[in-house]
Parts: sequence; C-alpha cells; structure tokens
Amino acid sequence: MTEAIIQIQDLEKRFRSKNTEVYALQGINLTIRKGDIFGIIGKSGAGKSTLVRCINMLERPTGGSVMFEGRDMCRLGSRDLQIARRSMGMIFQQFNLLMQRTAEENICFPLELAGVKKDAARERARELLELVNLSDRAQYYPSQLSGGQKQRVAIARALATRPKYLLCDEATSALDPATTESILSLIKDINRRLGITAIIITHEMSVIEKICNQVAIISHGRIAETGSVEEVFFHPQTEEARQLVIPEALQDMPHSRLYRIIFNGRSSFEPVISNLVLECGAPVNIMFADTRDIGGTAFGQMVLQLPDNEEVVRRILAYADSKGLMLEEMKNV
Repeated sequence: MTEAIIQIQDLEKRFRSKNTEVYALQGINLTIRKGDIFGIIGKSGAGKSTLVRCINMLERPTGGSVMFEGRDMCRLGSRDLQIARRSMGMIFQQFNLLMQRTAEENICFPLELAGVKKDAARERARELLELVNLSDRAQYYPSQLSGGQKQRVAIARALATRPKYLLCDEATSALDPATTESILSLIKDINRRLGITAIIITHEMSVIEKICNQVAIISHGRIAETGSVEEVFFHPQTEEARQLVIPEALQDMPHSRLYRIIFNGRSSFEPVISNLVLECGAPVNIMFADTRDIGGTAFGQMVLQLPDNEEVVRRILAYADSKGLMLEEMKNV
C-alpha cells in the first residue's frame, strides 16, 4: 500500500462567540496517500472550506493533528510553516490572480517570494505555461483571459514551487461544463505525469466521479463516510452518501418494493431490464435511471419497482444474482 502523505487525526476547529463555542470541525480522521486524487465533498456549510484551511494551516486547528510527511503541521512555527507551504499548491474558485501582472509574472510570483533568481523563475514559468497549454498567452493579463485560461494560469502558479500536493478548493465551480471538463482532465494529467497528490474540495458528485479515486463525505463538520469512489457509489452506507448517489427526487416516491440495480462495463450497454423481464416473465416499473463515468469506466444505476408478488421477486433476485448484477432493496431512501 502506498505510504500516506497526509494524516489527519482527531482534528477539530471551534470558534468562540460571546457566550458559546461553535464547532466547525469535530473528530476529523483522514488518510491521504501519495498519488491519490482524493475528493472531499459536502453541502454548503458542511465544513469543507474550514477543513482545507486547516490542512494548509491558514486556520490553526483547536485540536488534533495534521501530519504532512511525518511532521505535525500544527506544531510548526511561522518560519518552518512558510517553508512547508512551498510543498503545498493551492487552487481557488476565483483564481486569485494578480490583475496587474501577466500570466508569466503571476507564475513567477511564488518563486520570487521563495528567493528564486529572476531568469530561473521565468524559465520555470515558461515550462509550466507549456504544461497547461498556454505558451501563447504568457504576456496576457488576467483581464484578457477566459475563465478556463485564468484557472490554467492558477494551476501553473500552484505548481511553480514543485509542491508535493495540490489543494483544489471548488476549482471548477465558477466554470461552464465544457471548461470544467478540460480543467479536471488537466488535473488528472498532472497527477499522472508528475505524481502529485491532489485533494479536490467540491459540492458536486460529478467532479468526484470524474477524476477521484478516493472520497470523504463531510457533513455538519464531521466525516460521514470514506472509501473508494466505486465503493461509495455501489454501497453507500450513510444517509449523506445515499443523498449524493441517489437523486433527491426519489425521496418522495413510495418506498415499497424499490430496488436499486447497479451495472458496469459491458453490462452498461446491454438490454439488462429487457432480458430480466423476458426471463422472469414479470413487468417492472423503472422509477429512475442514469449512467455515470467513474474514473473512465461506465457505471449505471436504475431504481426499479418490483411486482407485489414474493415468488416473482425471488425469481428476479435469483436472475440478477446469476448474471452478476447487484440488486438491493432501498429501505433507507
């Protein structure tokens, strides 16, 4: 198993008001391994942004530890923390580019702060502009760039100091779907080519499914569920996970005899339900269906309402089992 690059143990962050304390994070435990594209997903107000700020120590936790390559970031002084941050790249939703600097100069900025000579910084910036396919935009100012181009410059800037991992805080939330797709593909390519660990903070399950191999679901300041993206999609264990995987529209449907069927690979393109109906001699109602791309593999799910006949239900379940299809009753929708 690949060694951990970040280990978060019993992390908490609380804020004081006049007469009370409010926990933004409580009992957070996560292990992120080298080379992971690790997604952290949750609704607005779940604690995602606070967690990312605690990982890079922009917010000091009030309890627990954040171990980065064996060192507890919570115990580092300001000088050591400044050095450690050079191994962390940060990508923001609103790009945070310096408007009075060109694309090349924006990428050079963290290198200047690190004391890198001007010529070496410019050479590094040009390498990175080529990596993000913006060599022809080196002398453009942010106001002359599209949203996707600004985010590419921001990614190049985050890579300037050769970080060990990238923190991507809602990096695609301000982008249109086509641009989102291209930015996610770029992050995945950087992970593959450079071996850089990526931590993706998002509220969109489609982002997690597209590029992440591991996911943690955060809710009300606590981790509700963790696992591989496939595990969480196939077998959501908590209400928070089920809400992400199973559409909200199903919440108001009658619950009796609802079954979720999962299929992948070749079976995603086979007439699964037609075959089931013909083999079992029983009609079923299709209440919901979709197909998703999880890490480049087609995964599908359908929610079926089976007939009100125990013998027929047993026949359908036996058929699904014989075909290697997962068919489980949705008791907790």
